[in-house]
Amino acid sequence: MADVSYKRHIAKTITWRVVGTIDTIILSWIVTGDPLAGLKIGFAEVTTKSVLYYLHERVWYKINLSKDGVLLESRKRHIAKTITWRFIGTIDTMTLAWIISGNPLAALQIGFAEVITKMILYYLHERVWYKINFGLSKRKKE
Repeated sequence: MADVSYKRHIAKTITWRVVGTIDTIILSWIVTGDPLAGLKIGFAEVTTKSVLYYLHERVWYKINLSKDGVLLESRKRHIAKTITWRFIGTIDTMTLAWIISGNPLAALQIGFAEVITKMILYYLHERVWYKINFGLSKRKKE
């Protein structure tokens, strides 16, 4: 795998957090019917999810998924990362939504809705970043 810098992981964290926060705000607003609740839930996630996402990126950087010495650096890896991140992200969203809205049912509805939207958005985010050379000392040929 190409040498990945911390700057790359920080940049990915920031770009994903922007996309993820917008999605959470919209979904929370739709479910609760309250735009202020949507904003509160979305902005509460900025801190928790930024830290969690960065740690997720670092863990995945250290995971050696290889077959016959060749790293799985393609769609399979991105799908696996999508699933693990979505599990962590959904638990965080549901917890924050429950605390902020005071409604456990709304928290579950937001969490389940975002499983679908965020998995699609995260996969696309991973594919875009796979094409970007920022923070790589060299690009591995696919």
